[in-house]
Amino acid sequence: MITFWMMTGLAAALAALLVLAGARRGAEPSGGPNAVDPQAADPQVQAGSREMQELDRLKARGLLDDDAYAGARAEAGRRLLAMTAAPAPVAGGADRLWVLGAVAATVVSTLGLYLVTGSPGLPDQAYERRVDGWASNLDGLEPAQLAAVTARVARERPQDRQALAMLGAARFAAEDPLGAASAFRRLIALDPRDAQAWARLGESLVVANDNQIGGDAEAAFRQALTLDPDQLGARFFLGEAALRRGDRAAARDLWAPLIAALDPADPRRKDLARRLPEAAPAGRPQ
Repeated sequence: MITFWMMTGLAAALAALLVLAGARRGAEPSGGPNAVDPQAADPQVQAGSREMQELDRLKARGLLDDDAYAGARAEAGRRLLAMTAAPAPVAGGADRLWVLGAVAATVVSTLGLYLVTGSPGLPDQAYERRVDGWASNLDGLEPAQLAAVTARVARERPQDRQALAMLGAARFAAEDPLGAASAFRRLIALDPRDAQAWARLGESLVVANDNQIGGDAEAAFRQALTLDPDQLGARFFLGEAALRRGDRAAARDLWAPLIAALDPADPRRKDLARRLPEAAPAGRPQ
């Protein structure tokens, strides 16, 4: 905890230093010995001033008549005015005190919020020790915490198919579809005939691909149906992929058994039945 506070103080001091260094660049007092007029230092402004002086010299030598001189000088004056109309703001010396005060107030308010809502006296806990606590009481764990516990079990028992299946399911629930796909691939490597693992692999790949049914996901679903025609999840995704391709006959063949297997009161059955006419080939009776 001491290390944490040391690093926090160092970060706050560094942030204040950077802010003050930036504020100081334009903080030279006006009229001081090192004061620089930003307009005078602008090359475009200097060129505009020289143009005005050159016009005056040409007029004095009689090389410009009154109308030409007036028109040229008016045009040069408008350009010079446009260059100097909006000078860059310059920070004053007192602004540094305001900046420093704001940084200090931010640090103090953050510390106060931590004291109210945090646990300053709580000792540091390594990640593995937190996993120990989660493993001792599985009730009420968040999906990510449950995934961490099952990941440890899978590491300790790499040949345990049930542990890998639970790991894949926990990672999927924790919105980690790529991690879930990795777990299901390891499970398939142990048991290539696990139809449910193939179906869950395909589902994980679909979610990881922003709900697009890619070729790898479709291949996993087809393998699941080859091993077990009753894999309803795989049947749904394959029918959806066929419908998106415009293959209405294939979609109907895939979804008809799925609709028959669902309970009549299941809202998913009603939704599929509603969409099934879309999958029917033209001219086929419903």
